[in-house]
Amino acid sequence: MRVSVIIPLFNKAPYVERALTSVIAQTYADFELIVVDDGSTDESAQIVESYDDPRVRLVRQKNAGPGAARNRGLDEARGELMAFLDADDEWLPDYLAESVRLLDAYGARVATITSAYFDCRTGVSSDPIWRARGLSDGARRLTPDTSPAFVVGLLAYMSPCTTVARAATVRKWGGFYEQDHCLYGEDAHLWLKVLLNEKVAVNLKPLARIHFEASGAAQTRRSARPIEPFLIHPEEIEIVCPSQLRGLLLLVFAARALKTACVLGYWGRWREARDLVRRFRVPGAWRLPYYIPSLVCRTAVGPAIGKLHRMVPSFRV
Repeated sequence: MRVSVIIPLFNKAPYVERALTSVIAQTYADFELIVVDDGSTDESAQIVESYDDPRVRLVRQKNAGPGAARNRGLDEARGELMAFLDADDEWLPDYLAESVRLLDAYGARVATITSAYFDCRTGVSSDPIWRARGLSDGARRLTPDTSPAFVVGLLAYMSPCTTVARAATVRKWGGFYEQDHCLYGEDAHLWLKVLLNEKVAVNLKPLARIHFEASGAAQTRRSARPIEPFLIHPEEIEIVCPSQLRGLLLLVFAARALKTACVLGYWGRWREARDLVRRFRVPGAWRLPYYIPSLVCRTAVGPAIGKLHRMVPSFRV
């Protein structure tokens, strides 16, 4: 068994068949598929049980969130490589074959491979977006001279649905964040540890289709998204950060705090925005993205602008 595919499942009955079918249709066949039903109350689990394929296994648990569901899958997994797919997304038929081929070609020192995807709202590849953020095909390891903006971009690129990782790596760095029933950023908490300590690879060829109609990302556009776990518990990242990358990590924290402050202020939580920026203050922060808009969003002016933006359609971008 080379690859363990893990799908966390919670109330995705209208979509899960699409995800399962895309895995079964892979041209690479040496895999097991572990679906972790995270306390669904709809017919999701019954749909999984209807699949007559010995590679498909359903595991049930009480609802604990996507991080806990993926970690349960890791506990059950027997593969050398871990591949993750959300229950409302889908892979193209060559996703596993290409991912395994690339990881084998890069060798054991490369811990993960992440591919681009098609946005199903537009049918357009995400490739140009990531190239504009400085990403390119190949393997990369962070250095003290790496731009914090590049790290933030690479971290955003590493969606679980398009990342295949070595099982030993994922387990070494503690798996996905699962405290407090976390619903946002549980993957980034893991991938940031990986980025600080391992070599990772980028493949800008789109090999998946990402759907947003039922995703957590779509829901957070209707209100302030939760603060990422690595900003709530930065000490868990700092303790595993190599000393030579400490300065880079602090800049990454500051950059993410500035962007999060803009979101919080937009939705009326400007005091939280102010406190978050203060917590991750670093010298030269004015050079980081979102510094200028965050100056407004961490005052009482930010919520007023946000409210006006939501009320007047012509102001929206």
